Amino acid sequence: MNNIFTTELKKLYSVFNQMGDAVSEQIEQATESYINHDKVAAQALVQQDNSINRNEVDLEQQALTLMTLQQPVADDFRNVITILKASSDLERIGDHATGIALETIRVKGSQRDKELEKQIAGLTQMIRVMLKEALTAFQSIDMKQAQAVANQDQDVDTKFDEIRRGITQSIQDDPAVAEAGASYLMVTKLLERIGDRIVNLAEEMVYNQTGEIVELNQGRLHPND
Repeated sequence: MNNIFTTELKKLYSVFNQMGDAVSEQIEQATESYINHDKVAAQALVQQDNSINRNEVDLEQQALTLMTLQQPVADDFRNVITILKASSDLERIGDHATGIALETIRVKGSQRDKELEKQIAGLTQMIRVMLKEALTAFQSIDMKQAQAVANQDQDVDTKFDEIRRGITQSIQDDPAVAEAGASYLMVTKLLERIGDRIVNLAEEMVYNQTGEIVELNQGRLHPND
């Protein structure tokens, strides 16, 4: 790996990490706007999503330029491809967070369930911890931590199923909350999908190091969209 390529690759990783931090904040703010019924904050997040999309486009352009000018060997080429794939997953995570913000704008404020909202907030924190650890594993090339991230997704799936059962029960107990229940289910599903995307990040890091495509979470029940 020549010095110019190494320098430019570090720049790519820096942009990628900044994108990851921005997406993590987007998840937090989207859920907060939903729970606080803050349509103004949600609208601001929807508009902000364009910046995440631009970051991915900029990163892609930098990566393609690097490959064209430096003509990397196989291992170096895989480094760049991994960043491209991972940035695509970050962009999709941002889209899911935007989906939560859009749900905030759409849903009415009546018939809300504080206990369910508390559980959704807890699921959000689980997701953000996963993302932080996945980005750390990506940066430090930590295979064990990548597997640990995948294992956490099983906890996310379990929590998702628990919340989903609670939503179903709430609707059965009081059909008047059906609209709010459908909204809770949508938001919870979006969070669960984010968890799957985070597992992808961990798997892409493993691919970068081994050249092998692996399924770190064999128990994953919900495929990516």
